[in-house]
Amino acid sequence: MVDSIVNRVSKSALITFDLEKLYQIGTRKSIDLSQWLDQGLLLKEKEFRAQLKAHDWRAYQDHFIALHCSTEAILPAWASLLVTTHLQPYVRKVVLGTLKDLEVQLFTEEIQLLDLSQYKDQPLIIKGCSEKKVPQDAYVQLIAKLQPVVKSLFYGEACSSVPLFKKKK
Repeated sequence: MVDSIVNRVSKSALITFDLEKLYQIGTRKSIDLSQWLDQGLLLKEKEFRAQLKAHDWRAYQDHFIALHCSTEAILPAWASLLVTTHLQPYVRKVVLGTLKDLEVQLFTEEIQLLDLSQYKDQPLIIKGCSEKKVPQDAYVQLIAKLQPVVKSLFYGEACSSVPLFKKKK
């Protein structure tokens, strides 16, 4: 008699959640405000406004934009706001910060929109490997959203998962 191999993973009730599926497709671009400053440090309002007006904002059509300043210039609050008003008609999203900050914001939006009803009292594994870069903060936010709903949470792959949470009976 030959014992057959049973795939217990495929027979389990475990649901896999892949955060990578929340990745918003589109071009990400970082814009450095220092390019419009005198010597990269000094904002002269008249020149700043003229340069913004002359800039071709259509180049950012449907992009996700992270605004930052790479120098130690002290900018008035309205500087990034003014740049945003020029970008807004063309871009999908603008954030003040780095490309990493932008990515966190994009995942945050998607996580907030999740319908969790299908996960109620279910065992769930959050997939650990992905082809796209998923910010660590997205995993933290996802856990915070899922934990009150699910029966149990794991991280990794079904064949080698790390238990994170189990609801008390």
